[in-house]
Amino acid sequence: MRVLHVSQPVAGGVAVCVANIAADQMRRGWEVAVACPPQGDLAASVKASGVLQLPWHAGRSPGLSTLREARDLWSIVRRLAPDVLHLHSSKAGLAGRLPHYADGTPTIFQPHGWSWLAATGPRAKAVLLWERYAARRRTDALICVGAGELHQGQAAGVHGPYRLIRNGVDLSRFTPADDDDRRAARAALGVPQDVPLAVCVGRVTRQKGQDILLEAWATVREQCPHALLALVGDGDGMLRLQVRDGDGVLLVPAVPDTRDWLAAAHVVVVPSRWEGLPLVALEALARGRSLVCSDIPGLAEVVQDGVGAAVPPCDAGALAAAIVHRLSRPAETDAEGRAAAGTAARYDLSLTLARLAALTAGVATGENQFQEPAERAGFAPNNSR
Repeated sequence: MRVLHVSQPVAGGVAVCVANIAADQMRRGWEVAVACPPQGDLAASVKASGVLQLPWHAGRSPGLSTLREARDLWSIVRRLAPDVLHLHSSKAGLAGRLPHYADGTPTIFQPHGWSWLAATGPRAKAVLLWERYAARRRTDALICVGAGELHQGQAAGVHGPYRLIRNGVDLSRFTPADDDDRRAARAALGVPQDVPLAVCVGRVTRQKGQDILLEAWATVREQCPHALLALVGDGDGMLRLQVRDGDGVLLVPAVPDTRDWLAAAHVVVVPSRWEGLPLVALEALARGRSLVCSDIPGLAEVVQDGVGAAVPPCDAGALAAAIVHRLSRPAETDAEGRAAAGTAARYDLSLTLARLAALTAGVATGENQFQEPAERAGFAPNNSR
């Protein structure tokens, strides 16, 4: 079996997913390659795992360069002759499915969050029309990483061969953190032991909503004056963040391993405007941390069974209230964290990878497996069929 994965994002959750899938499929004895921009975390991770990395120079936004990117990608496809082409995120999904270039290679598309959610005005409408066409005519399997993402696509009129395979977390690495782990993590990170700590991990962008969290944080500090907020991550929104001395905010560059920051936290905050199913939320559950997040598709399905709170998106007041509630009631918050750790098994990465491998083999042979009818796409354990 020969599989080519294609991704323009080289950092963040998409890059982690692609690297995990490629490494797993190589361990299965398949011939696996990843085409992506040569700079960034993804290329380094792929090379470190022994997977073939092929340079594909692509920018984030569509434009005049997209035709050149499509030509370059299909030059790689024809040279490699994969049994399956697996396209990750919107740019690969565009370049890899343009009618003039596509040659009939069995194709999987995994949006990792729908592209029209990031667009505005006429571009959003154009992007949606494209996704409707490409899902119906240029896609053999359309993988959604969460039930919310699947329902969003159907509601928007994107009709295609949907498969629901939720993102997963490596439960051998992300293990529940107890009080001793919290103390050790804070000592390693230089965070005072006795302060209430909220942590937000992710690229600093409009999507991830750190601007909303900072607006909420002013209210949090009024009621919890000693609380600290750690914003962990880089991104194009960093320069626009208004943080002053005395705000109780730590700006932390992106780290390759988030486990210490999650262990150090009392509560993990994910204030995103839109998502697929973010890995940081699953990692927070696995570390046994209370989770406060936006009540949006891709997050609402995670915050169940008393593991935290989902608040209206872009509502700084509701976000502040949920954070204050947890920082001021540590015993209750720790109980939510224990409940969170108990739900993490639903998102075992090994099950996710097994389902992806089975689906990929089915696409290659024309025996497309693991269909999830819409009525079964609500919450179910990740190993359900």
